[in-house]
Amino acid sequence: MTPAAGPPAAMAARLAAVSARRMTTSVAALAGDDFAGRRVGTQGGAAARAWLADHLTALGARVDTDVFPVRAVPDIYAAPTVAWGVGAGSADLTFGREVSIHPASADTIEVRRGLLGVAGSDEPTGRWLVVPAGMSLFDAYRDTRGAAGLLLSRAVDADGWQYTTLAGPDPGPLPVLTLDPRTHPVVLDAAGEGWMSANTPLRRADATGVNIYATFGPPSPRTVELLLTAHYDGVGDHPGLRQPGASDNASGVAVVLEAARVLSAVLPDDLGLSVALLDAEEIGALGSAHHSSQLRDGGGNPLVINVDGAGRLDQAAAVEAGGPAHRLLALLDQAGRHTSLALTAGPVASDNRRYGAAGLAAVGIGAGMAGYHSPADTPDRVDPHTLTAIARLVVATVSLAAPAPATLSSSIGDKR
Repeated sequence: MTPAAGPPAAMAARLAAVSARRMTTSVAALAGDDFAGRRVGTQGGAAARAWLADHLTALGARVDTDVFPVRAVPDIYAAPTVAWGVGAGSADLTFGREVSIHPASADTIEVRRGLLGVAGSDEPTGRWLVVPAGMSLFDAYRDTRGAAGLLLSRAVDADGWQYTTLAGPDPGPLPVLTLDPRTHPVVLDAAGEGWMSANTPLRRADATGVNIYATFGPPSPRTVELLLTAHYDGVGDHPGLRQPGASDNASGVAVVLEAARVLSAVLPDDLGLSVALLDAEEIGALGSAHHSSQLRDGGGNPLVINVDGAGRLDQAAAVEAGGPAHRLLALLDQAGRHTSLALTAGPVASDNRRYGAAGLAAVGIGAGMAGYHSPADTPDRVDPHTLTAIARLVVATVSLAAPAPATLSSSIGDKR
């Protein structure tokens, strides 16, 4: 069979086969209501997994799933009821914007009402203590005996949303709410006169994570093994708040699916291609930790390309390398030149780090996440041109992997 890179016409045809329409359709489906934000251990995550397995099977892959335990997944199971005021006046705070629940909060479904005080200054008993800007949560806990709860300031995104995080500290002894930067100083100024009533319905439940593995081509010894990865889980919906997870990371999954579709039709005998769609990235990259340890212990040594966010390019795609990735970086650099995509060294804090830490050659590719972990992460904000550029980069990188390194420059030249 022809080597993967092949003549320039073959490479051009392969890159031209990348479909933006197909990827935007995948993003819209994964970010849809049926999958409910795809949080690990949820029905939405299971529905997304079945959808993905069907698509990989339709591409001719051998598809398997692999389960692993996930401990203490945070779940806001009811919208908090939060109001505050001075005297008889009162105002309700909007969940997700003006107020949210801190990941370290205790779980309280009952509404607690108390006067406002300042953490570290006022008598805490029965009060909602406003933590001044610059004081850490750790310092705020020093004198909280009998307090109703703590109120922290937290930044919001450009759309005014407080972003959701699942990985974080263990729950503390008190309810903890986060206030947006406009509300926090107003509430702080009202300490001593005002009041707050609120609850923090945040439980933590153990769950089962499930990775999806797909292998293309007949089983046989391979000269080079490529593994394409992306996490399919998101932070999940909150009550009354859809969090579609389009950029993070339906976009990366769509890129991997499209690259696998194009490449699986032209695989040479000496190149192995597999896909891992990973669960529980949002709670500490646990799916990739599980998979990378299996590869390490089983003697597997693939070149790993992880796509985490392909929402909107800002001049260049970020690339982070881990493990013995010199050859993989050379392939990626040549692929960037071939597809006219600028690459820059930058942090890609995702599953690629788990593979690199396990001693595998791994790169992470990131290209923007509009509306990170919030209701603003919608399919319409994922740029089709960015999807196309990242998918073409992945296709070109894998296509260049089959020839011996010494022949790479002669295969495509060294011109941008």
